[in-house]
Amino acid sequence: MPTSRLLYVAAIALIALHVIDDSFLQPQPGTSAGDHLASGLVPLALLALAALAPHRVRRVLALPLGFLGIAGGAEAVHYARETGLSGDDYSGLLSLAAGVTLAGVGIAELWRGRRTDGPRLRRYPRRALFGTWMVIGVAIAGLVGYAYVAVHVARGEVPAELGVAHEDVRFTTSDGLELEGWYVPSRNGAAVISFPGRKGPQPHARMLARHGYGVLLFDRRGEGASEGDPNSWGWGGDRDVKAAIAWLRRRPDVDPGRIGGLGLSVGGELLLETAADTDALAAVVSDGAGPRAYAEDVDRPGAGVGMAIGSAIKTAAVSVFANQPPPSNLRTLAGRITEPVLLIAAPHSPNGEELNRGYHDALRGPKSLWEIPEAEHTGGLAARPAEYERRVVGFFDRALG
Repeated sequence: MPTSRLLYVAAIALIALHVIDDSFLQPQPGTSAGDHLASGLVPLALLALAALAPHRVRRVLALPLGFLGIAGGAEAVHYARETGLSGDDYSGLLSLAAGVTLAGVGIAELWRGRRTDGPRLRRYPRRALFGTWMVIGVAIAGLVGYAYVAVHVARGEVPAELGVAHEDVRFTTSDGLELEGWYVPSRNGAAVISFPGRKGPQPHARMLARHGYGVLLFDRRGEGASEGDPNSWGWGGDRDVKAAIAWLRRRPDVDPGRIGGLGLSVGGELLLETAADTDALAAVVSDGAGPRAYAEDVDRPGAGVGMAIGSAIKTAAVSVFANQPPPSNLRTLAGRITEPVLLIAAPHSPNGEELNRGYHDALRGPKSLWEIPEAEHTGGLAARPAEYERRVVGFFDRALG
C-alpha cells in the first residue's frame, strides 16, 4: 500500500476512534450512548465511505477531512487549557494529529497530481476547476467543523465567587440532567433568572440583587458543573429554564407568580422560547438575541444565496451533532408570548441583533425595544450603566409587581 494511502486510512481510523469514544464510550455526564446515535453513526458511515474511496476521490477529500479531524481535536485543546485533559480528550488529541496528517496528505496529493504535460488551454482550466472544487470542499468542511465545535466546546470552569451572598443550588431537568448554580435569596418576593451561566450575567445579577430581587444563576447543560451535552446555540436549553422556574416556584421567599428572566445572547433567545411555551415566566428581558438556525439566518436583512446555503449546511450539521432538529423560528415563537418583554439590542454588532425588530413586531403582549447603537454584543450595561439599570429594574418593578 502506498505511503499516502496508508496515512490516509490510518488518519481516518483515528478520527473514527474519537467519534466512537466521544459518542458511545465516554459520553458527557448525564447522557448515554443512546443519546448520540445520529452524532455517532452518521460520521462513522461517512468516514467509512471516505476510507474506501478511489484515489481520485481521496485527492479531493483528504484536505477537507483534515479540517474535520482538527475540529474534532479542538475540544481536547480547549479543555486541556480550561480544566485539564480527561475522558475522550485523549482520543481528541489523536483526532487532531490525524487531521494535521490528512491535511498534509491532501496538500501533497494536490501538488503531485498537477499535470505539466499537454496544452495550457487544457491544463489551466482544469486546475482552476479542481481548485474551485477544493475551495468549496474546504468551505463545507469549515462549516461542519464549526458546527462540531459549537456542540462540543463549552465553558468548563466555574467562577470562584459572585460578590453577593448566595447559596449553592442544584435542580434536575425534565430529561434527567442535574444542573448546578447559585441563588441570591429574594428580599421583595420576586426572583429573576440571570442567564446563561455563572460568569457572564454576574454584573446583571448584582444589579438586580441591589434592588431586592432574588437572582438565580446556573450552568446550562454541558457547561461548568452541569451535566449534559453543550450547545452554543442553546438548542434544547428551554428545558433548563423550565427546570429553573420550577425550582424557584418552590422557594418560600418567592411568589410563584413573580418570576422573571434576564437573558444575554443565547440566554435571551432561550427565555423568549420558554415564554412562548409557558406562562410561568412573568416577564422577560432579552439582551442580544439573534439567529439560532437557518430559519432566522434567512430573515436577516441582506441575507443572500451564499448565507442561505452556508446556514443550511451549518444547521444540518448541528442537527446531526446535537442529535435533535433545529428549534422553531424565534419570530414565530414571539407571536405566542403575551407576557411583558423588554428587548435590548446592539444593532451594529455582527451577531444578527437587528432581528429584534422583527421579534418586537411579533410580540403580542406589553413590549418595548431598546437599541443601543454604540454597544457591543450584550454590552448595554457597560455602555450605559445608569440608564440600563433604570430601564431594566423599572421594567421588572412594573411587570413583577
